[in-house]
Amino acid sequence: MPESLMRLIKRSAEFQPKGEVRQIPRYLRGLYVLYKKHRKSGKEKYDVVYIGMTTAGIKGRLQSHEKSKGDLWSHFSIFEVWDNIRDDEIVELEGLFRHFYQKDTRANKLNMQKSFSKLNKMRVDDLSKWRVETK
Repeated sequence: MPESLMRLIKRSAEFQPKGEVRQIPRYLRGLYVLYKKHRKSGKEKYDVVYIGMTTAGIKGRLQSHEKSKGDLWSHFSIFEVWDNIRDDEIVELEGLFRHFYQKDTRANKLNMQKSFSKLNKMRVDDLSKWRVETK
């Protein structure tokens, strides 16, 4: 059997116009990103406005965002996970990605979560306390 290109992500589609949400198959699990498209210096740019996940269906989540916050985003990307990826692993990935953007005011228009608590609990900012684990 051929080896997959990525361990977590089965397939993806990026920078799709909002109108393409209806083309997404039902019940896909994974992560998604909402963007607001604009032009800068004659080039198309996509600002991240939200990073989310679902263990039940990306299409449904995007439709929900379209109804409630549709004016804040124009495009989306989706990242379907493999069937063997557990729901808690999807939640962890989303938490990590949202954590990256917690201080970015441009990327926080829809994100309500300010940090990822599990990551905060394992945080050690004093790098002198980090050491290489040996077997």
